[in-house]
Amino acid sequence: MSQAEAPESEVPGTDSPPRRSPRRWSLGLLRSEIGTTFRRWRTLALLAVLAGVPVLVGIAVKIETGHGGASGGSGGGEGGPAFISQVTNNGLFLVFTSLAVTLPFFLPMAIGVIAGDSLAGEANAGTLRYLLVAPAGRTRLLLVKYATTLTFCLVATLVVACSALATGALLFPLGKVTLLSGTSISLGEGLLRALVIACVVALSLTGLAAVGLFLSTLTTSGVAAMATTVGLLITVQILDTIPQLHAIQPYLFPHYWLSFADLLRDPVYWDQLQKDLGLQALYVAVFGSAAWARFTTRDITA
Repeated sequence: MSQAEAPESEVPGTDSPPRRSPRRWSLGLLRSEIGTTFRRWRTLALLAVLAGVPVLVGIAVKIETGHGGASGGSGGGEGGPAFISQVTNNGLFLVFTSLAVTLPFFLPMAIGVIAGDSLAGEANAGTLRYLLVAPAGRTRLLLVKYATTLTFCLVATLVVACSALATGALLFPLGKVTLLSGTSISLGEGLLRALVIACVVALSLTGLAAVGLFLSTLTTSGVAAMATTVGLLITVQILDTIPQLHAIQPYLFPHYWLSFADLLRDPVYWDQLQKDLGLQALYVAVFGSAAWARFTTRDITA
């Protein structure tokens, strides 16, 4: 290879270090973003609240059982799965109960806070333009921010599930799991289904994460983006409960969130689950594209 053809780092007399590729820079940024996100006091406080909900639910069920009261109804209706009546017989059901309790508001609120602050918080702090100087570019930075939010989705869901499992094991017996269809499975298979359900719940929040990311590209105020995301979540939840709006409800991102209960049937009912994951994919595609179009054309002056 001639000197003219040699890379800059190999040309004699040059001291320039080899440049990091955009891909390596993106992986480094992703690790840094995840580490920074989970070191923030706000993130730790959100996870602590999520971990506390199963403890409170378990204690409430234990107290109610101690007083001889009924811990729940006999079955689930259209409003969601009724797992709480099974908790006293098997502590593993506290996992499903806690996910059903936190999914309508607590988990989405936490996701909304993280997603809404992802870019708007950087802009408000004046660090966004410095991130854009790096070789990864705006598209990769947007993907890193979204990947960090998805990581929080999974971690937050697993925190709820693990806290519920520990609380259920301490307060109630563990054993064979009787599914909603009446079939009994081993505890090991029940734990596996609990893990799958936690992953499905995390995937169910990806649409909201994309919405929050898009809203974060519209403002330089992290508080405004977080408040708008949480406010939109509450509004959509209300719309999903109004019978007169049944025609649009199947297109609202939280409509099929409780479909994870179908994983506790034998055989599994896949129809609602497929609709849920398909709807989340649609929201990710639409709002992810909108976030990309806005962010890549945005004038970053902060």
